[in-house]
Amino acid sequence: MSNLDLRPAATVCGGREDVTARPVRELLTAKEVALGESTMVRRLLPNLGRRMVGAWCFIDHYGPDDIAQEPGMQVPPHPHMGLQTVSWLHDGEVLHRDSVGSLQTVRPRELGLMTSGRAIAHSEESPREHARLLHGAQLWVALPDGDRHIAPAWEHHAELPRVTGGGGLRATVILGELDGAVSPGTTFTPLMGADIALAAGTDARLPVRPDFEYAALTMSGEAEVDGVRLAPGSLLYLGCGRAELPLRADVDSAFMLLGGEPFEEKIVMWWNFIGQSHEEITQARTDWAAGTRFGEVHGYDGAPLRAPELPPVPLKPRGRTR
Repeated sequence: MSNLDLRPAATVCGGREDVTARPVRELLTAKEVALGESTMVRRLLPNLGRRMVGAWCFIDHYGPDDIAQEPGMQVPPHPHMGLQTVSWLHDGEVLHRDSVGSLQTVRPRELGLMTSGRAIAHSEESPREHARLLHGAQLWVALPDGDRHIAPAWEHHAELPRVTGGGGLRATVILGELDGAVSPGTTFTPLMGADIALAAGTDARLPVRPDFEYAALTMSGEAEVDGVRLAPGSLLYLGCGRAELPLRADVDSAFMLLGGEPFEEKIVMWWNFIGQSHEEITQARTDWAAGTRFGEVHGYDGAPLRAPELPPVPLKPRGRTR
């Protein structure tokens, strides 16, 4: 997934000093952003109030959109470095291509995980013949310094572990571990992500780690998370310090629970790059414009994205929260 903002702000985030080490209920408001030719997304992270949840540093929620008579998602080839991308669908399909030669259709409740490492390019599009609805989330995970320069890689996991709980709770473990179930997806920091379905009438408690910070992204219905009723497309930051998370639902609902150990390092996020300095970001932009380092995506019918102009002043830290 690309950040298509032509004037992307520099974001420096990370560090434990701004982490809320106690349970909180902080509701974050989405920003509507155009993605590609015909898709609108709700951007929830980075947010005016919060930059990261563990190593999760970017969250877009889109749909459900009726694309029966539309091309659907069309995101041209674009670069990434210093991060992982997570593709997660509730409806529809996304065709992934990348510069290490991957060609994969990702379907609902399958994990598409791309590790950019030092450099990769990819495209995302709805297949020519596609389902009527498109609904999902695209997320980024920041890589720690020791892993930022590894070789790029793509993973596709069609089968993921599941957790069931009393009272109508069903969870699919996307990354990391939840209640003893471990995802096959590769992680580089203590991290977890799960897709949680609540049947109408659910009243349950989900075990979580007190040392992790968490956030809940509502996908559908009106889940009640720790007493807060959430409309679809909203993100509730929960802080740290819980051993279990109370959940209720009066109607069938689904949300993503995202968490992790607070990310210690300071990072600069600009456009589709994560680095640790202005110089790193500048070099990445230069390399993409020159057609070097990131490789080539074959098979996409269209030109690669052009990088936006850098801001006129050096990229400087602005902190984990505002």
